Amino acid sequence: MKPQKTKQVRRIRHAFSLLFFFFSTSILVQGQELLEIAPPENIKSIIFKGPTEDQFPLIQLGESLRLEFDDLTARETDYYYRIRHCDHNWEPSQLLKSQSLDGMDNQRIIDYRNSYNTLQAYSNYRLQLPNSLVRVKVSGNYVLEILNSSNQLQFSRRFVVYEPLVVVGGVAKRSRNFNFVNTKQSIQFSINTGAFRVVNPRQQIKVVIIQNDQWRTAINGLKPQFTRGPELIYRYDQESSFFGGNEYLNFDTSDLRAPTAAIAKIRVEDVYQHYLYTNQYRYDRPYTYFPDINGDFELRTLQGRDPSREGEYTDVHFSLPYRDVMGLDQLYVYGKFNNYELDDISRMEYNEENGMFEATVRLKQGFYNFKYVALNDRGELIDSKVSGDFHFTENNYRLLVYFRDFGGQYDRLIGIGNVSSAGIAN
Repeated sequence: MKPQKTKQVRRIRHAFSLLFFFFSTSILVQGQELLEIAPPENIKSIIFKGPTEDQFPLIQLGESLRLEFDDLTARETDYYYRIRHCDHNWEPSQLLKSQSLDGMDNQRIIDYRNSYNTLQAYSNYRLQLPNSLVRVKVSGNYVLEILNSSNQLQFSRRFVVYEPLVVVGGVAKRSRNFNFVNTKQSIQFSINTGAFRVVNPRQQIKVVIIQNDQWRTAINGLKPQFTRGPELIYRYDQESSFFGGNEYLNFDTSDLRAPTAAIAKIRVEDVYQHYLYTNQYRYDRPYTYFPDINGDFELRTLQGRDPSREGEYTDVHFSLPYRDVMGLDQLYVYGKFNNYELDDISRMEYNEENGMFEATVRLKQGFYNFKYVALNDRGELIDSKVSGDFHFTENNYRLLVYFRDFGGQYDRLIGIGNVSSAGIAN
């Protein structure tokens, strides 16, 4: 049966679902979702990254981070930044600000420029950390907050700083549980502490495993199962396993006027309108590999040299046919472009005239990965209802190793590891 609820009823239902979801999520992950505040609608294209290509703000102590974002009001608004240090579970640490930072935060972002020759006017802001005014002094978890001139929080992002004191290695394997052998990936790993002194690893060492840079599904709390000299061994199965999901879909608006394999139609109104081909459900189809960037995006334009100032904004139109399998679940467009947020902008509406779920999202020119996820009546995020789960799927996993000495005031991040499920083993 096709849904016949009015928009008002659906919005009320959606509000209760989100309320339940965020309440339950905050209990499960100790308030982590409250740390990254979504920006208002006028702030777009947030890039926050270290020296690597992917947009996961992870740096070694002493390296640089870059934040960039656009304000579509184009009023050259004053924005300020603030930095908070946190423990491994993202609770505020016991350190004074002077113990975690050298210099002063609460400074105005002075590097901004207006867009050039674009239909959508905007101001582009940039911030480099460290800079001449402030730098971080210790490793661990941090939250960067952006505020306006009225001291109102506009948005926030996590970042992590590590010291290369231990060596972390791991591998992705198929689940040993027969019920999940075709759908889950289990991460087994070891930590070689070498000359770094660890007296009681079960108490002093904390490990976090992150799939495709999504903190929402991170696993923590694992203890080493046994030791082998200076090596801590973690050979869990279900406790360290993730659903494999499926490869991300993609589209490319780098050339405003050229349809691509994903773009069916282009129109010009107040801004360019890019209509994607209608996507299909993949949960009931065989797995097919095609390269992706695990949900990330890259801003680029063929109409100018500088995508920061010359990149156009376009309205990208997504569509997916209605199926009974969806029921009354809420459906969202999901990716790094919106920091994996479940909000009204990315929520799809049912169009009774054509039988499609549809959403329109204003995005800057570039190459984007995305997928569709569902939120059910119990507030549970279902990644596989549209795309399916496959153990073959290529995913990236980051392992973060935290250490707190007895009597210590904060958690140091003493090592990182990277595991790819490409070529997953039995």
